[in-house]
Amino acid sequence: MIETLLGGLLGGAFRLAPEILKWVDRKGERSHELSMQDKALEFEKLRGAQRMSEIGASADAAWNTGAIEALRDALRTQGEKTGVRWVDALSSSVRPVITYWFMALYCAAKMAAFVAAVTAGAGWDAAILHSWTEADQALWAGVLNFWFLGRVFDRVRS
Repeated sequence: MIETLLGGLLGGAFRLAPEILKWVDRKGERSHELSMQDKALEFEKLRGAQRMSEIGASADAAWNTGAIEALRDALRTQGEKTGVRWVDALSSSVRPVITYWFMALYCAAKMAAFVAAVTAGAGWDAAILHSWTEADQALWAGVLNFWFLGRVFDRVRS
């Protein structure tokens, strides 16, 4: 009788074992499938972000190209004559007038600083040394390079 009971129980257990193994296997497959879908979703997010950055970069490049073309056109047409004498004269006087005006203001500011230092009791030599700064030296070098190197480049171009 025990053998019959044990045989029935073992037979039932052996019959249930494949079903339990299938259930465990399906559970593993589902978790693996869910994991793969999460990875695919993450990959699509990355691909979308990369595509958006590519679109942004191409838009920036197009804008920059347009801006450079507009600047090139503006600079090219700036030197062209209009045919109206007083407009051409006024146009050609803008840069020199601004340059002279800036230099007059700059010299006036430096002279005011020098006079203030001398009036405060500083000697001429100390006032001159303290009114000439590294920024003044850089500005002076830029002006000299602009005027004298510009001639060299003009000769090379022609």
